[in-house]
Amino acid sequence: MSTPAVVGRLAARAASGAVRVFLVLAALFWLLPTLGLLISSFLSPTDLNTGGWWQALTAPSKLTAANYARLLTNDTITGSLLSTVAIAVPATLLVLVLGSLAGYAFAWLEFPGRDWLFLVVVGLLVVPVQVALIPVSELFGAIGLFETTAGVVLFHTAFGLPFAIFLLRNFFAEIPRELLEAARLDGAGELRLFAKVVLPLGGPAIASLGIFQFLWVWNDMLVALVFADSAHPPVTVALQQQVRQFGNNIDVLAPGAFLSMVVPLVVFFAFQRQFVTGVMAGAVK
Repeated sequence: MSTPAVVGRLAARAASGAVRVFLVLAALFWLLPTLGLLISSFLSPTDLNTGGWWQALTAPSKLTAANYARLLTNDTITGSLLSTVAIAVPATLLVLVLGSLAGYAFAWLEFPGRDWLFLVVVGLLVVPVQVALIPVSELFGAIGLFETTAGVVLFHTAFGLPFAIFLLRNFFAEIPRELLEAARLDGAGELRLFAKVVLPLGGPAIASLGIFQFLWVWNDMLVALVFADSAHPPVTVALQQQVRQFGNNIDVLAPGAFLSMVVPLVVFFAFQRQFVTGVMAGAVK
């Protein structure tokens, strides 16, 4: 092998190693706030007031689980976690079900005004949430949905559907027509075709959409602050209220904030393979 070739291979390996080191350092830097929050959740308020979270790195004996024990006795935080689950799960499932059905209809069913209606759905993607807060508040107040869990779920579902329909319609449209025609020749109706052929093929895209929707709803505070029941707020609003009412209540805020962050991370890593598959499939198509 010639000398230039050897030098080129060594330079490529060095560059690859440098990129890997940079990515690892960037990931560690990105995770540093999460690590700080985790350690802070195991430190007593006295230790946090006298020094930063990094003191636990040299004095691990200061770590204690008392904060989490105290958190479990805080009805506001524990109740808010249940309220958040009661909002995030239905809002995600409704978007997945309705978005899948609508995406299939826009992709493969012929009906009058289909293309124009799809353009309207695409146009709704640019409508900001803030624009709808006042009119929807008046509407929910008139029909008795203001400050209810159902109202928050409906709001998140309505604003999640345009993106869901747009994404799934484009994904379903790439399914080979011959495959659907073969199923119809075998006597499959539209619902059976949707359930037995389209849904299995669209599983990665649906899983990716579910992760996005769940994370958006779980981490939302604006919609929850306006529409949720003030007596049973979601965790984002409950933590904000703790800051306003008890500014030094760090022994509750730190573990509560970390628990609220752990749930989306668990959901993401549990469906990571489907998420990557869906993203790659969309990129190839």
